[in-house]
Amino acid sequence: MSKNKHTGNKGETLATDYLLQKGYSLLHRNWRYKHWEIDIIVSKNNCLHFVEVKTRKTGLYGKPEESITRYKLNYLKKAAGMYLYLYPQWNKIQFDVIAITLNGEEVAEVFMAEDVY
Repeated sequence: MSKNKHTGNKGETLATDYLLQKGYSLLHRNWRYKHWEIDIIVSKNNCLHFVEVKTRKTGLYGKPEESITRYKLNYLKKAAGMYLYLYPQWNKIQFDVIAITLNGEEVAEVFMAEDVY
């Protein structure tokens, strides 16, 4: 497994744990449909949350959340549209970002931006 994949997997695990501690219910992790993927899908208070996770081990290239482009958000929106087509019972949705900065293998910072789209 590549270093980037390892870091990404670690970040998604940390983000999932963070959300569970905040009272969210996990529905899917790495949900895929064709070429689309959503990192984490959770629910809380009858709201469905599509969560994009970005993890970095260094600040050399900026904060993790700064790497989320308009293209990535459009990709997430299309994937969410397909999810809602398959699971139409959800009336309220939200797009969130969790950015995790690691210091070695330890968490230096967790930042959650809610309702980003």
